[in-house]
Amino acid sequence: MNEAGLADWARRLRARLPAKTVSLGLVFMSPEFFTHAETVLEILRLHAQIPLLAGCSGGGLVANAEELESPNGLVLALYSLPGATLKGFRFTQEQVEAADGEKYWPVETGLAPDKVNGWLAFVDPFHLDGEKWLRSWNQNYSGVPVYGGLASGNFPEPHAQVYLNGEVFEDGGVAIAVGGDVALAGVISQGCTPIGEAWTLTRVEQNLIRNIANRPAYTVLTETVQSLPAEEQRKVQGNLHIGLVVNEYLEDFHRGDFLVRNLLGGDPNSGVLAVGALPRMGQTIQFQRRDAAAASEDLNELLAREKTRLAGTEIYGGCLFCCNGRGKNLFGRPSHDAELVQAHFGPTGIAGFFCNGEIGPIGDKNFLHGFTASLALFVKKSA
Repeated sequence: MNEAGLADWARRLRARLPAKTVSLGLVFMSPEFFTHAETVLEILRLHAQIPLLAGCSGGGLVANAEELESPNGLVLALYSLPGATLKGFRFTQEQVEAADGEKYWPVETGLAPDKVNGWLAFVDPFHLDGEKWLRSWNQNYSGVPVYGGLASGNFPEPHAQVYLNGEVFEDGGVAIAVGGDVALAGVISQGCTPIGEAWTLTRVEQNLIRNIANRPAYTVLTETVQSLPAEEQRKVQGNLHIGLVVNEYLEDFHRGDFLVRNLLGGDPNSGVLAVGALPRMGQTIQFQRRDAAAASEDLNELLAREKTRLAGTEIYGGCLFCCNGRGKNLFGRPSHDAELVQAHFGPTGIAGFFCNGEIGPIGDKNFLHGFTASLALFVKKSA
């Protein structure tokens, strides 16, 4: 590793930032840097003058409009966030196991829910139960969005890293609280497009859906697929998923209102569908198709919607967290997601990485996703 070259690069990057001060730095490194990670962090903090630095390892990296899959390198983003209050917090599996009640995490972090506008989180997937952590975090910070991802690293070794300031951790997670005059906005694109109509679940047992609209679930799924044009039927083969509405109080359900989960299987004899979630009686569902065309359509539409919603709002930059299953694996070419983000919000500074799982809100709850692009934007908080 060329330490002098890295220091010079950090200084030059700092000089490009038009603002006088750096508020936050995010760094994502490929596994080749594992043995040098502490040295890298110290060089970046010193020469880029970063007061708060966080990030993790990634098997692929995102820099502005480029997705660098399987690189040997690192990405550093510097953000100037006027009026922001920022705090970094490291958490462990032991804390996740101990989390009990609605006040556990505010005591641990020293941050009351009304002092946080949003969180960035980077988590080691091998030594921390991300689903369990998010359940307790949602309970403690209800309605506060969390964006981020599960670190990726060396395979087949279960080895990843998360970073906070000059420290390197090979377990647990790191969360950055964003408060004050800056908030987080964003897009969670799960790579699917709805098919058929929305239905109500009328009989469920654990992860088994027995009846939809008082009819065998498998029958409803079969009729939904058969009602599609022949070309659409061909597209759904092997690409079927289920979308579960998170907020039932909406008058209408649209793209982005559904939490997408896997259809694990179905039995035509019993009429049962098995899904990768725990749906509830009375919940609204809609079947979904996931493929490259659906993923592109979904991200494009959600970005356009968010751009309209944020019209007139100052955007200070952002982060993009992409599933390892996206990129060239899904779209057949590199940089699809990053280029689409820039097409809607660019030119703006974006950094990120390819994840083992993506974190982001659907409705007012945060979830762990797969095959998803999670975009977080630093924005000026509205009055």
